[in-house]
Amino acid sequence: MASIEDAIEPWMGGSTAVQLFSSGTATRTYDDLIVMPREITFGAHEVDLSSQLTKKIRLRTPLVSSPMDTVTEAAMAIAMAEVGGIGIIHYNCTVEEQVEQVRIAKAHIPGQVVFPAVLGPDSCLGDLLRLKEETDETAFCVTADGKLGSKLLGLATPADYSLVSDAATPVSELMVREVESINEGSASVDGALAFFQRTKRGCLPVVDGAGNLTGLFTRAALVGRRAMPSPGGEPSRSARDGRLLVGASVGTRESDKERLRRLVAAGIDVVVLDSSQGWSRYQLEMLRHVKEAHPDLQVIAGNVVSAPQVVALARAGADGLRVGMGSGSICTTQEVCAVGRGQAEAVFECARVAARFGVPVLADGGVQNGGHITKALALGAGTVMCGSLFAGTAEAPGRFVVVDGVRVKKYRGMGSLEAMTKGSEQRYLSDTQSLKIAQGVAGTVRDKGHVRRNVPFLAQAVRQGFQDFGCRSVADAQAALAAGELRFRDRTGAAMVEGSIHDMHSYTKQAW
Repeated sequence: MASIEDAIEPWMGGSTAVQLFSSGTATRTYDDLIVMPREITFGAHEVDLSSQLTKKIRLRTPLVSSPMDTVTEAAMAIAMAEVGGIGIIHYNCTVEEQVEQVRIAKAHIPGQVVFPAVLGPDSCLGDLLRLKEETDETAFCVTADGKLGSKLLGLATPADYSLVSDAATPVSELMVREVESINEGSASVDGALAFFQRTKRGCLPVVDGAGNLTGLFTRAALVGRRAMPSPGGEPSRSARDGRLLVGASVGTRESDKERLRRLVAAGIDVVVLDSSQGWSRYQLEMLRHVKEAHPDLQVIAGNVVSAPQVVALARAGADGLRVGMGSGSICTTQEVCAVGRGQAEAVFECARVAARFGVPVLADGGVQNGGHITKALALGAGTVMCGSLFAGTAEAPGRFVVVDGVRVKKYRGMGSLEAMTKGSEQRYLSDTQSLKIAQGVAGTVRDKGHVRRNVPFLAQAVRQGFQDFGCRSVADAQAALAAGELRFRDRTGAAMVEGSIHDMHSYTKQAW
Protein backbone atom coordinates (compact mmCIF):
# COMPACT_ATOMS: atom_id res chain seq x y z
CA MET A 1 0.00 0.00 0.00
CA ALA A 2 1.34 3.43 -0.94
CA SER A 3 2.31 5.79 1.86
CA ILE A 4 0.51 9.09 2.37
CA GLU A 5 3.54 10.90 0.94
CA ASP A 6 3.42 8.75 -2.20
CA ALA A 7 -0.29 9.38 -2.64
CA ILE A 8 0.08 13.17 -2.58
CA GLU A 9 1.45 14.58 -5.80
CA PRO A 10 3.41 17.90 -5.69
CA TRP A 11 0.72 19.98 -7.37
CA MET A 12 -1.95 18.92 -4.89
CA GLY A 13 -0.68 20.95 -1.97
CA GLY A 14 -1.00 24.30 -3.68
CA SER A 15 1.71 26.84 -4.42
CA THR A 16 3.97 28.83 -2.17
CA ALA A 17 3.40 32.57 -2.28
CA VAL A 18 6.61 33.00 -4.26
CA GLN A 19 5.46 30.46 -6.84
CA LEU A 20 2.00 32.01 -7.02
CA PHE A 21 3.08 35.61 -7.52
CA SER A 22 6.01 34.82 -9.82
CA SER A 23 3.78 32.91 -12.24
CA GLY A 24 2.29 34.94 -15.07
CA THR A 25 2.10 38.71 -15.37
CA ALA A 26 -1.30 39.48 -13.84
CA THR A 27 -1.55 41.28 -10.51
CA ARG A 28 -3.70 39.69 -7.81
CA THR A 29 -5.88 40.95 -5.01
CA TYR A 30 -7.36 39.16 -2.01
CA ASP A 31 -10.31 37.55 -3.79
CA ASP A 32 -8.02 36.12 -6.48
CA LEU A 33 -6.48 33.58 -4.11
CA ILE A 34 -7.40 31.19 -1.34
CA VAL A 35 -5.30 29.74 1.50
CA MET A 36 -4.98 25.95 1.68
CA PRO A 37 -6.03 24.32 4.97
CA ARG A 38 -3.53 22.56 7.27
CA GLU A 39 -3.87 20.29 10.29
CA ILE A 40 -5.67 21.79 13.29
CA THR A 41 -4.01 21.05 16.64
CA PHE A 42 -5.37 23.91 18.77
CA GLY A 43 -8.53 25.89 19.44
CA ALA A 44 -9.35 29.19 17.78
CA HIS A 45 -9.32 30.88 21.20
CA GLU A 46 -5.61 30.02 21.48
CA VAL A 47 -4.64 32.09 18.41
CA ASP A 48 -2.56 35.15 19.34
CA LEU A 49 -3.23 38.05 16.95
CA SER A 50 -0.81 40.49 18.58
CA SER A 51 1.60 41.93 16.05
CA GLN A 52 3.98 44.79 15.33
CA LEU A 53 2.60 48.05 13.96
CA THR A 54 6.09 49.55 13.92
CA LYS A 55 9.49 48.48 15.15
CA LYS A 56 8.59 49.50 18.72
CA ILE A 57 4.77 49.47 18.87
CA ARG A 58 2.89 46.20 19.22
CA LEU A 59 -0.89 45.90 19.01
CA ARG A 60 -3.00 43.23 20.68
CA THR A 61 -5.49 43.47 17.82
CA PRO A 62 -3.80 44.07 14.44
CA LEU A 63 -6.34 46.61 13.19
CA VAL A 64 -5.84 50.32 12.45
CA SER A 65 -8.47 52.89 11.49
CA SER A 66 -7.57 54.99 8.47
CA PRO A 67 -6.62 58.70 8.70
CA MET A 68 -9.66 59.85 6.73
CA ASP A 69 -11.91 62.73 7.72
CA THR A 70 -14.98 60.49 7.63
CA VAL A 71 -13.31 57.68 9.60
CA THR A 72 -10.92 58.74 12.37
CA GLU A 73 -11.16 61.52 14.90
CA ALA A 74 -11.01 61.29 18.70
CA ALA A 75 -14.04 59.01 19.17
CA MET A 76 -12.72 56.44 16.69
CA ALA A 77 -9.17 56.64 18.07
CA ILE A 78 -10.50 55.99 21.57
CA ALA A 79 -12.66 53.06 20.46
CA MET A 80 -9.83 51.47 18.47
CA ALA A 81 -7.43 51.71 21.41
CA GLU A 82 -10.03 50.22 23.74
CA VAL A 83 -10.34 47.10 21.56
CA GLY A 84 -6.58 46.68 21.27
CA GLY A 85 -5.92 48.45 17.97
CA ILE A 86 -5.10 52.06 17.16
CA GLY A 87 -6.69 54.97 15.33
CA ILE A 88 -4.76 57.45 13.17
CA ILE A 89 -6.36 60.91 13.40
CA HIS A 90 -6.61 62.63 10.01
CA TYR A 91 -5.08 66.00 9.16
CA ASN A 92 -7.72 67.35 6.79
CA CYS A 93 -8.35 70.17 9.27
CA THR A 94 -6.51 73.01 10.99
CA VAL A 95 -3.55 72.24 13.22
CA GLU A 96 -5.54 73.39 16.24
CA GLU A 97 -8.43 71.05 15.42
CA GLN A 98 -6.17 68.04 14.94
CA VAL A 99 -4.22 68.76 18.13
CA GLU A 100 -7.50 69.04 20.05
CA GLN A 101 -8.65 65.65 18.73
CA VAL A 102 -5.35 64.11 19.86
CA ARG A 103 -5.62 65.80 23.25
CA ILE A 104 -9.14 64.46 23.78
CA ALA A 105 -8.13 60.93 22.83
CA LYS A 106 -4.98 60.92 24.97
CA ALA A 107 -6.81 62.33 28.01
CA HIS A 108 -9.72 59.90 27.76
CA ILE A 109 -10.41 57.46 30.56
CA PRO A 110 -12.10 54.32 29.18
CA GLY A 111 -15.78 54.24 30.06
CA GLN A 112 -16.35 57.99 29.99
CA VAL A 113 -18.58 59.77 27.50
CA VAL A 114 -16.19 60.95 24.78
CA PHE A 115 -17.89 64.29 24.18
CA PRO A 116 -20.03 65.37 27.17
CA ALA A 117 -22.82 67.79 26.26
CA VAL A 118 -21.91 71.10 27.91
CA LEU A 119 -23.86 74.36 28.25
CA GLY A 120 -23.22 77.72 29.88
CA PRO A 121 -25.38 79.20 32.66
CA ASP A 122 -26.78 81.82 30.25
CA SER A 123 -28.12 79.14 27.89
CA CYS A 124 -31.85 78.54 27.79
CA LEU A 125 -34.03 75.45 27.48
CA GLY A 126 -34.23 76.02 23.73
CA ASP A 127 -30.43 75.78 23.48
CA LEU A 128 -30.50 72.59 25.53
CA LEU A 129 -33.13 70.98 23.31
CA ARG A 130 -31.21 71.91 20.15
CA LEU A 131 -28.03 70.37 21.59
CA LYS A 132 -30.02 67.30 22.59
CA GLU A 133 -31.20 66.93 18.98
CA GLU A 134 -27.65 67.32 17.64
CA THR A 135 -25.89 64.97 20.06
CA ASP A 136 -28.58 62.50 21.19
CA GLU A 137 -27.37 63.17 24.75
CA THR A 138 -29.92 63.65 27.53
CA ALA A 139 -27.67 64.80 30.40
CA PHE A 140 -26.05 68.23 30.22
CA CYS A 141 -23.18 69.58 32.29
CA VAL A 142 -23.31 73.31 32.98
CA THR A 143 -19.95 75.08 33.25
CA ALA A 144 -18.84 78.68 33.73
CA ASP A 145 -18.15 79.29 30.03
CA GLY A 146 -20.16 76.48 28.48
CA LYS A 147 -17.06 74.45 27.60
CA LEU A 148 -15.32 71.33 28.82
CA GLY A 149 -12.41 72.30 31.06
CA SER A 150 -14.08 75.13 32.97
CA LYS A 151 -15.73 75.30 36.41
CA LEU A 152 -18.59 72.84 36.88
CA LEU A 153 -21.71 74.70 38.06
CA GLY A 154 -24.42 72.08 37.81
CA LEU A 155 -26.14 69.29 35.94
CA ALA A 156 -29.40 69.16 33.97
CA THR A 157 -31.08 65.81 33.31
CA PRO A 158 -34.53 64.89 31.91
CA ALA A 159 -35.92 65.00 35.44
CA ASP A 160 -35.04 68.70 35.50
CA TYR A 161 -36.23 69.86 32.09
CA SER A 162 -38.63 67.36 30.51
CA LEU A 163 -41.79 68.94 32.00
CA VAL A 164 -40.76 72.55 31.35
CA SER A 165 -42.50 74.10 28.33
CA ASP A 166 -41.03 77.62 28.15
CA ALA A 167 -38.03 77.44 25.79
CA ALA A 168 -36.71 80.73 27.20
CA THR A 169 -36.23 79.27 30.69
CA PRO A 170 -32.56 79.76 31.70
CA VAL A 171 -30.58 76.57 32.23
CA SER A 172 -29.36 78.06 35.51
CA GLU A 173 -32.94 77.73 36.81
CA LEU A 174 -33.26 74.13 35.64
CA MET A 175 -29.95 72.65 36.72
CA VAL A 176 -29.16 70.90 39.98
CA ARG A 177 -26.35 72.83 41.66
CA GLU A 178 -25.35 70.32 44.33
CA VAL A 179 -23.71 67.68 42.16
CA GLU A 180 -21.56 64.83 43.42
CA SER A 181 -18.44 64.41 41.26
CA ILE A 182 -15.25 62.35 41.17
CA ASN A 183 -11.66 63.54 40.82
CA GLU A 184 -10.01 62.63 37.53
CA GLY A 185 -7.06 61.11 39.39
CA SER A 186 -9.25 58.39 40.88
CA ALA A 187 -11.84 58.08 38.11
CA SER A 188 -12.48 54.52 36.90
CA VAL A 189 -15.25 52.40 35.44
CA ASP A 190 -15.47 50.33 38.62
CA GLY A 191 -15.73 53.48 40.74
CA ALA A 192 -18.46 54.89 38.50
CA LEU A 193 -20.43 51.63 38.62
CA ALA A 194 -20.19 51.59 42.41
CA PHE A 195 -21.45 55.20 42.51
CA PHE A 196 -24.44 54.41 40.29
CA GLN A 197 -25.35 51.36 42.34
CA ARG A 198 -25.08 53.31 45.59
CA THR A 199 -26.89 56.50 44.58
CA LYS A 200 -29.28 55.24 41.86
CA ARG A 201 -28.31 58.36 39.88
CA GLY A 202 -27.54 58.48 36.17
CA CYS A 203 -24.56 60.84 35.85
CA LEU A 204 -21.17 61.28 37.51
CA PRO A 205 -19.10 64.30 36.38
CA VAL A 206 -15.32 64.03 36.47
CA VAL A 207 -13.42 67.12 37.67
CA ASP A 208 -9.83 68.18 38.25
CA GLY A 209 -8.41 69.56 41.50
CA ALA A 210 -9.87 73.00 40.79
CA GLY A 211 -13.37 71.70 40.14
CA ASN A 212 -13.15 72.07 36.37
CA LEU A 213 -15.15 69.57 34.31
CA THR A 214 -12.88 67.09 32.50
CA GLY A 215 -15.25 64.22 31.75
CA LEU A 216 -18.52 62.44 32.47
CA PHE A 217 -19.66 58.93 33.32
CA THR A 218 -23.30 58.02 32.62
CA ARG A 219 -25.24 54.97 33.69
CA ALA A 220 -26.64 54.55 30.17
CA ALA A 221 -23.19 54.55 28.56
CA LEU A 222 -21.78 52.00 31.00
CA VAL A 223 -24.81 49.74 30.63
CA GLY A 224 -24.34 49.95 26.85
CA ARG A 225 -20.66 49.00 27.18
CA ARG A 226 -21.53 45.96 29.26
CA ALA A 227 -23.82 44.79 26.44
CA MET A 228 -20.89 44.85 24.01
CA PRO A 229 -18.75 41.72 23.49
CA SER A 230 -15.59 41.57 25.57
CA PRO A 231 -12.66 43.33 23.86
CA GLY A 232 -10.53 40.35 24.88
CA GLY A 233 -7.87 42.20 26.85
CA GLU A 234 -6.47 45.52 27.93
CA PRO A 235 -6.68 48.68 25.80
CA SER A 236 -3.69 49.72 23.70
CA ARG A 237 -1.62 51.97 25.95
CA SER A 238 1.49 54.02 25.40
CA ALA A 239 4.66 52.65 26.94
CA ARG A 240 5.69 56.27 27.48
CA ASP A 241 2.76 57.76 29.41
CA GLY A 242 0.38 54.87 30.12
CA ARG A 243 -2.46 56.62 28.30
CA LEU A 244 -4.37 55.31 25.29
CA LEU A 245 -2.25 54.70 22.20
CA VAL A 246 -3.02 57.37 19.60
CA GLY A 247 -1.58 58.14 16.16
CA ALA A 248 -1.94 61.05 13.77
CA SER A 249 -1.17 61.74 10.13
CA VAL A 250 0.66 64.65 8.53
CA GLY A 251 1.60 65.66 5.02
CA THR A 252 5.03 66.33 3.59
CA ARG A 253 4.99 70.10 3.15
CA GLU A 254 7.24 72.48 5.05
CA SER A 255 4.27 73.68 7.12
CA ASP A 256 3.65 70.12 8.29
CA LYS A 257 6.84 70.26 10.36
CA GLU A 258 5.19 72.74 12.72
CA ARG A 259 2.00 70.65 12.72
CA LEU A 260 4.06 67.63 13.69
CA ARG A 261 5.84 69.52 16.48
CA ARG A 262 2.50 70.42 18.04
CA LEU A 263 1.15 66.88 17.63
CA VAL A 264 4.22 65.50 19.40
CA ALA A 265 3.66 67.99 22.22
CA ALA A 266 0.05 66.76 22.44
CA GLY A 267 1.34 63.22 22.99
CA ILE A 268 1.01 61.20 19.77
CA ASP A 269 2.71 57.81 19.83
CA VAL A 270 3.14 57.34 16.08
CA VAL A 271 2.89 59.53 12.99
CA VAL A 272 1.80 58.43 9.53
CA LEU A 273 3.30 60.32 6.59
CA ASP A 274 0.16 60.44 4.49
CA SER A 275 0.74 60.24 0.75
CA SER A 276 -0.80 58.13 -1.99
CA GLN A 277 2.70 57.59 -3.46
CA GLY A 278 5.39 57.60 -0.80
CA TRP A 279 8.49 57.30 -2.97
CA SER A 280 9.08 61.02 -3.43
CA ARG A 281 11.78 63.46 -2.41
CA TYR A 282 9.18 65.28 -0.32
CA GLN A 283 8.49 62.25 1.85
CA LEU A 284 12.14 61.26 2.09
CA GLU A 285 12.98 64.77 3.30
CA MET A 286 10.10 64.72 5.79
CA LEU A 287 11.10 61.27 7.03
CA ARG A 288 14.65 62.44 7.68
CA HIS A 289 13.33 65.53 9.46
CA VAL A 290 11.13 63.45 11.76
CA LYS A 291 13.98 61.15 12.73
CA GLU A 292 16.26 64.12 13.45
CA ALA A 293 13.77 66.40 15.23
CA HIS A 294 11.76 63.70 17.05
CA PRO A 295 14.02 60.65 17.36
CA ASP A 296 11.72 58.87 19.83
CA LEU A 297 8.65 59.13 17.60
CA GLN A 298 7.69 56.09 15.54
CA VAL A 299 7.11 56.88 11.85
CA ILE A 300 5.01 54.97 9.32
CA ALA A 301 5.91 55.95 5.75
CA GLY A 302 4.16 55.22 2.47
CA ASN A 303 2.15 54.38 0.60
CA VAL A 304 4.17 51.77 -1.27
CA VAL A 305 3.36 48.81 -3.52
CA SER A 306 6.77 47.72 -4.85
CA ALA A 307 10.19 46.58 -3.66
CA PRO A 308 12.13 49.71 -4.78
CA GLN A 309 9.72 51.94 -2.84
CA VAL A 310 10.19 49.80 0.26
CA VAL A 311 13.98 49.89 0.03
CA ALA A 312 14.07 53.68 -0.37
CA LEU A 313 11.86 54.40 2.64
CA ALA A 314 13.29 51.65 4.86
CA ARG A 315 16.81 52.95 4.27
CA ALA A 316 15.63 56.47 5.14
CA GLY A 317 14.55 55.28 8.59
CA ALA A 318 10.88 54.29 8.39
CA ASP A 319 9.68 52.35 11.45
CA GLY A 320 6.71 50.95 9.53
CA LEU A 321 5.44 50.96 5.94
CA ARG A 322 1.91 51.46 4.67
CA VAL A 323 1.11 49.29 1.64
CA GLY A 324 -1.57 49.99 -0.94
CA MET A 325 -2.29 52.22 -3.90
CA GLY A 326 -5.73 52.64 -5.41
CA SER A 327 -7.29 49.61 -3.71
CA GLY A 328 -9.72 51.38 -1.38
CA SER A 329 -13.45 51.23 -2.08
CA ILE A 330 -13.61 55.01 -2.59
CA CYS A 331 -10.26 55.34 -4.40
CA THR A 332 -10.01 55.82 -8.18
CA THR A 333 -6.22 56.21 -8.46
CA GLN A 334 -5.80 53.07 -10.57
CA GLU A 335 -8.64 54.12 -12.85
CA VAL A 336 -7.65 57.78 -13.23
CA CYS A 337 -3.85 57.62 -13.05
CA ALA A 338 -3.27 54.07 -14.32
CA VAL A 339 -0.87 53.44 -11.43
CA GLY A 340 -1.12 50.95 -8.58
CA ARG A 341 -1.14 47.23 -7.93
CA GLY A 342 -3.37 44.40 -6.78
CA GLN A 343 -3.36 44.52 -2.99
CA ALA A 344 -2.53 40.86 -2.25
CA GLU A 345 0.56 40.95 -4.46
CA ALA A 346 1.60 44.36 -3.12
CA VAL A 347 1.37 43.20 0.50
CA PHE A 348 3.37 40.04 -0.14
CA GLU A 349 6.19 41.71 -2.07
CA CYS A 350 6.49 44.70 0.24
CA ALA A 351 6.36 42.59 3.40
CA ARG A 352 8.97 40.19 2.02
CA VAL A 353 11.41 43.02 1.26
CA ALA A 354 10.62 45.06 4.39
CA ALA A 355 11.34 42.03 6.59
CA ARG A 356 14.98 42.22 5.50
CA PHE A 357 15.13 45.67 7.10
CA GLY A 358 13.15 44.62 10.18
CA VAL A 359 10.29 46.94 9.21
CA PRO A 360 6.66 45.80 9.72
CA VAL A 361 4.10 46.58 7.02
CA LEU A 362 0.56 47.86 7.35
CA ALA A 363 -1.82 46.60 4.65
CA ASP A 364 -3.99 49.57 3.65
CA GLY A 365 -7.04 49.22 1.42
CA GLY A 366 -9.15 46.58 -0.27
CA VAL A 367 -10.47 45.13 3.00
CA GLN A 368 -14.17 44.27 2.92
CA ASN A 369 -14.43 41.46 5.46
CA GLY A 370 -12.62 39.26 7.96
CA GLY A 371 -11.37 36.96 5.19
CA HIS A 372 -9.45 39.82 3.59
CA ILE A 373 -7.85 40.68 6.94
CA THR A 374 -6.86 37.03 7.35
CA LYS A 375 -5.30 36.92 3.88
CA ALA A 376 -3.40 40.18 4.43
CA LEU A 377 -1.85 38.81 7.62
CA ALA A 378 -1.15 35.44 5.95
CA LEU A 379 0.72 37.29 3.18
CA GLY A 380 3.06 39.01 5.62
CA ALA A 381 1.32 42.13 6.88
CA GLY A 382 1.80 42.91 10.55
CA THR A 383 -1.37 44.97 10.80
CA VAL A 384 -4.30 45.94 8.58
CA MET A 385 -5.70 49.44 8.04
CA CYS A 386 -9.44 49.77 7.43
CA GLY A 387 -11.43 52.69 6.08
CA SER A 388 -14.75 51.55 4.64
CA LEU A 389 -15.01 48.76 7.22
CA PHE A 390 -15.16 51.37 10.01
CA ALA A 391 -16.92 54.15 8.10
CA GLY A 392 -20.58 54.36 9.02
CA THR A 393 -20.00 53.24 12.60
CA ALA A 394 -21.19 55.26 15.57
CA GLU A 395 -17.60 56.30 16.31
CA ALA A 396 -16.89 57.66 12.80
CA PRO A 397 -17.18 61.46 12.36
CA GLY A 398 -20.43 62.89 11.08
CA ARG A 399 -24.11 62.43 11.76
CA PHE A 400 -26.40 59.68 10.60
CA VAL A 401 -29.15 60.64 8.17
CA VAL A 402 -31.98 58.59 6.73
CA VAL A 403 -32.02 58.26 2.94
CA ASP A 404 -34.83 56.24 1.33
CA GLY A 405 -35.52 54.61 4.66
CA VAL A 406 -31.87 53.58 5.22
CA ARG A 407 -29.76 55.07 8.01
CA VAL A 408 -26.45 56.17 6.46
CA LYS A 409 -23.37 58.27 7.17
CA LYS A 410 -21.07 60.10 4.77
CA TYR A 411 -17.88 58.38 3.57
CA ARG A 412 -15.46 59.91 1.11
CA GLY A 413 -12.01 59.27 -0.26
CA MET A 414 -9.29 61.76 0.62
CA GLY A 415 -8.67 62.04 -3.12
CA SER A 416 -12.26 63.09 -3.84
CA LEU A 417 -12.81 66.66 -4.98
CA GLU A 418 -14.96 67.22 -1.90
CA ALA A 419 -12.11 66.27 0.46
CA MET A 420 -9.42 68.03 -1.59
CA THR A 421 -11.43 71.24 -1.55
CA LYS A 422 -11.26 71.07 2.23
CA GLY A 423 -7.49 70.59 2.19
CA SER A 424 -6.31 67.03 1.49
CA GLU A 425 -4.90 67.80 -1.97
CA GLN A 426 -1.36 67.77 -0.58
CA ARG A 427 -1.72 64.00 -0.04
CA TYR A 428 -1.81 63.71 -3.83
CA LEU A 429 1.12 66.14 -4.36
CA SER A 430 -1.15 68.70 -6.01
CA ASP A 431 -1.21 71.54 -3.49
CA THR A 432 0.25 74.06 -5.97
CA GLN A 433 -1.84 72.99 -8.93
CA SER A 434 -4.83 75.04 -10.02
CA LEU A 435 -6.39 72.04 -11.77
CA LYS A 436 -7.44 69.33 -9.32
CA ILE A 437 -8.00 65.78 -10.58
CA ALA A 438 -10.12 63.57 -8.35
CA GLN A 439 -8.62 60.25 -7.27
CA GLY A 440 -11.59 59.27 -5.15
CA VAL A 441 -15.33 59.60 -4.69
CA ALA A 442 -17.73 60.74 -1.99
CA GLY A 443 -20.86 58.89 -0.97
CA THR A 444 -22.63 57.22 1.93
CA VAL A 445 -22.43 53.89 3.75
CA ARG A 446 -25.01 52.08 5.85
CA ASP A 447 -25.05 52.30 9.63
CA LYS A 448 -22.65 49.59 10.85
CA GLY A 449 -23.19 49.88 14.59
CA HIS A 450 -20.30 50.26 17.02
CA VAL A 451 -16.60 49.58 16.54
CA ARG A 452 -16.52 48.21 20.09
CA ARG A 453 -18.98 45.55 18.99
CA ASN A 454 -17.65 44.83 15.50
CA VAL A 455 -13.92 44.49 16.14
CA PRO A 456 -14.13 41.57 18.63
CA PHE A 457 -16.18 39.63 16.08
CA LEU A 458 -13.76 40.50 13.26
CA ALA A 459 -10.85 39.34 15.41
CA GLN A 460 -12.62 36.06 16.15
CA ALA A 461 -13.22 35.48 12.43
CA VAL A 462 -9.50 35.98 11.80
CA ARG A 463 -8.62 33.56 14.61
CA GLN A 464 -10.79 30.90 13.01
CA GLY A 465 -9.04 31.46 9.68
CA PHE A 466 -5.65 31.08 11.37
CA GLN A 467 -6.85 27.89 13.02
CA ASP A 468 -7.91 26.47 9.65
CA PHE A 469 -4.47 27.00 8.11
CA GLY A 470 -2.69 25.82 11.24
CA CYS A 471 -1.02 28.96 12.61
CA ARG A 472 -1.19 29.87 16.29
CA SER A 473 -0.09 33.49 15.86
CA VAL A 474 0.74 36.21 13.35
CA ALA A 475 4.43 35.48 13.91
CA ASP A 476 3.76 31.78 13.27
CA ALA A 477 1.99 32.65 10.00
CA GLN A 478 4.86 34.88 8.88
CA ALA A 479 7.35 32.09 9.61
CA ALA A 480 5.24 29.53 7.73
CA LEU A 481 4.94 31.95 4.80
CA ALA A 482 8.71 32.47 4.65
CA ALA A 483 9.35 28.72 4.86
CA GLY A 484 6.90 27.96 2.06
CA GLU A 485 4.65 25.98 4.38
CA LEU A 486 1.63 28.19 3.82
CA ARG A 487 0.16 27.28 0.46
CA PHE A 488 -2.20 29.15 -1.85
CA ARG A 489 -4.25 28.56 -4.96
CA ASP A 490 -5.57 30.92 -7.62
CA ARG A 491 -9.36 31.21 -7.87
CA THR A 492 -11.23 31.26 -11.15
CA GLY A 493 -14.33 33.37 -11.56
CA ALA A 494 -16.43 30.24 -11.16
CA ALA A 495 -14.57 29.32 -7.96
CA MET A 496 -15.30 32.77 -6.54
CA VAL A 497 -18.99 32.33 -7.30
CA GLU A 498 -18.94 28.88 -5.73
CA GLY A 499 -17.18 30.24 -2.63
CA SER A 500 -19.81 32.90 -2.07
CA ILE A 501 -23.53 32.65 -1.46
CA HIS A 502 -25.36 31.22 -4.47
CA ASP A 503 -28.46 29.32 -5.60
CA MET A 504 -30.64 30.99 -2.96
CA HIS A 505 -34.07 32.49 -3.69
CA SER A 506 -33.64 34.78 -0.70
CA TYR A 507 -31.40 34.90 2.34
CA THR A 508 -30.33 37.02 5.28
CA LYS A 509 -26.61 37.66 5.58
CA GLN A 510 -25.67 38.39 9.16
CA ALA A 511 -21.95 38.13 9.90
CA TRP A 512 -22.44 38.22 13.68
